[in-house]
Amino acid sequence: MILVNDPGSWSHIYPPLEHAQWNGWTPTDLIFPFFLFIAGISMTLSFAARLQRGQSPRQLSWHVLRRSTLIFAIGLFLNGFPDFDLHTIRIPGVLQRIAVCYLIAGCLYLWLQRPAAAPATHSDTAKTRTIIASVAAGLLLGYWALMTLVPVPGAGAGHLTPQDNLGAYVDRMVLHDHLWSESKTWDPEGLLSTLPAIATVLLGILTGDWLRRRKANARGVAELLGWGCALLLAGALWGRSFPINKNLWTSSFVLFTAGAALLVFALCYWTMDMRGWRSLAAPLLPFGTNAIFAYALAAIVSEVSTDFEFSFSDGREQTLHGWIYQRWFVPHASANNASLAFGLFFVLCIFVCVWPLYRRKIFIRL
Repeated sequence: MILVNDPGSWSHIYPPLEHAQWNGWTPTDLIFPFFLFIAGISMTLSFAARLQRGQSPRQLSWHVLRRSTLIFAIGLFLNGFPDFDLHTIRIPGVLQRIAVCYLIAGCLYLWLQRPAAAPATHSDTAKTRTIIASVAAGLLLGYWALMTLVPVPGAGAGHLTPQDNLGAYVDRMVLHDHLWSESKTWDPEGLLSTLPAIATVLLGILTGDWLRRRKANARGVAELLGWGCALLLAGALWGRSFPINKNLWTSSFVLFTAGAALLVFALCYWTMDMRGWRSLAAPLLPFGTNAIFAYALAAIVSEVSTDFEFSFSDGREQTLHGWIYQRWFVPHASANNASLAFGLFFVLCIFVCVWPLYRRKIFIRL
C-alpha cells in the first residue's frame, strides 16, 4: 500500500496499481483483505502461545481491547494530520477498520478458548471452529440481506451504487461530515461494510486453527489450494448477483479475496515451511515486523511532502514531492514509468527508515 498510495502523479498510474472504480477488482484491491486474513491467522498462533504460557483469555481480551484502541487512535491521528479539524475529520479509515475487526474477531476467538489449566478437548476445538464458521456465514448472509432487501429512503431496496446503497445511507446518517473527503457522501471503510470485513478475519482464524493442527506436508498444501479454489469459485458465482466490490466489501468480495489469500498462503507455506526458502522473504521482514509503524510513517511523510510548499528565488512555489518528481523522475522516463519509479523510490525511503529497527531487533509493539 505504500507503493500504491504514493505515485509520482495520480494522473499516471498503471491499472494494476489502482483500485477498481466500483465493481470488479485489481491486485491493489487484494492488499487490505489479505492483511485482515493474515491477521486472523497470526492471532491464533499468538494467542495459543500466550495461553500456554499461563495467560488467561480474560487477560488477552484486555490486551486486544488496548491494542485495538491504540490502532484506532493512530488511524484518527493520520486522518487529522496536519490540520486536526474536529468538525470534518474523517472517522473511518484503514487502521480504524483493522482495529474494529481485530477487536471483535479476537474477543470472539478468546471467548471460546479455555485457560491453559483446562486444555481444550477435540470436541471443544471442533465446537470453536463451528461457531466461528457460523458467525462468519451469518455476517456474510446478513450483510447480503441488508444490502439487497432493506429499502433506502428515497431510493428503494437493492441499489448498490455509490450514493444509493444502504451502507452509504447509514454512514451519512451516523457520521455526517466525518466521511471520506473524496466523496463526502459515502466511505470505503464505512460502518455497515465493516461487518463482512470481520468475516475476513474469521476466515483467517479458521485457517490459523487448521495450520496449528496440520504438519507441513504436500497434503496440507493440497488442502489449502483446494479450499482456496473453492472460495474463489464461490465468490465469483455469488458475484454475479452480489458484485465483487471492495468499496462495499461485499460478501462475494470476502469469499473471493479469502480464496486468493489461501492460494498465496499455500505458495508461501510450500516455499517457506516445506522447502525452507525463507531467505525469499528477507526484503519484506523490515516492513512486516513494524507494519503499523511503516504504514503510519509513510502516511505522515507523504502528507508533509505534498501539503507544505517552499518558495524558489523566482517566486515559484512547489511541494517537496513535486520538486523531486519533476526534477529527478519526469525527465528520464515515460509518464507512467516516472510515476511508478517515484513510488518505488518512496518505498525505498521508508525501507531505509525501518531497516535499522529490524537490524537492532527493535519492534514497535502496540
